[in-house]
Amino acid sequence: MCGLALIKEEMNKVLVGKDKEIDLLMIALLQEGHVLLESVPGTGKTLLAKTFSHCIDGAFKRIQFTPDVLPSDVTGIQFFNPKTQEFELRTGPVVTNVLLADEINRATPRTQASLLEVMEEKQITIDGETVPLAPPFIVVATQNPIESQQGTFPLPAAQLDRFLLKIPFTYPDFEEERGILNRFKSSEPLSTVNKVMGLEELQSLSRLVKEVHVSEDIETYILQITRGTREHEWVEVGASPRASLALLKASQAKAFLDGRDYVKPQDIVEVAPYVLQHRIQLTIESSLTRTPEEVIGQIVEMAVTPVEAGQA
Repeated sequence: MCGLALIKEEMNKVLVGKDKEIDLLMIALLQEGHVLLESVPGTGKTLLAKTFSHCIDGAFKRIQFTPDVLPSDVTGIQFFNPKTQEFELRTGPVVTNVLLADEINRATPRTQASLLEVMEEKQITIDGETVPLAPPFIVVATQNPIESQQGTFPLPAAQLDRFLLKIPFTYPDFEEERGILNRFKSSEPLSTVNKVMGLEELQSLSRLVKEVHVSEDIETYILQITRGTREHEWVEVGASPRASLALLKASQAKAFLDGRDYVKPQDIVEVAPYVLQHRIQLTIESSLTRTPEEVIGQIVEMAVTPVEAGQA
């Protein structure tokens, strides 16, 4: 756990009042899952992603998405080399360990779709040639709320489903914002962040997380919640089986962060909103008065909580 504690320590050099967001990012890191950060501009989404990438001793690349970014700008192209008179493969920025997809919802649907294969299968295909990515590979994407921004393209359900977690950013409170002013008024703290975890250590931790015990009762609890999203009167489209697996993985990582080798019901309760909120679609009527988070909270309350969490 030492490496994880060091990552959090380094990130707290830069970020103020973001302990919850950092913990969620660590959950995604342990399961090599992708993360979608959402908030209005200027709340620290990109800063969180950049600080996180500085802590990992792996390759980091960033794509600033705009409507004119093409799929080939993301995955790569086959280009003709006049010197050799042959076509050569030039891979794009997705060939990395941590990819910051900044303002992903400003890209056109066609460009967004270019990330589908790489996010799910950890490979890219260019003109019939398949290139596997070296592990780990994590996408940290940011987006502004679709409702308030012009020139954005909503992410399709198939793409949203590939993000392990969606983490909303809120405005800081008064004293947190004062802390931001004091921290950044005379220096750039990002330059002080050190790389504290190598890729081998990260992969070793990821293997340990997969050994965290999940009892049959906990599995039943997970399935009750995800199936509840498909049966609730306020939900038009419920969570997929991929969501059940995501909820299991996120709860394993949460237990591991807490120093346990087994999952308990509270782990599910704490991660469920971040795993499920982007995977359900409310009915038109309910969306006028409720949020996905509120509906998920009700579904979790309706599920039968296991009396005891079985330990390995």
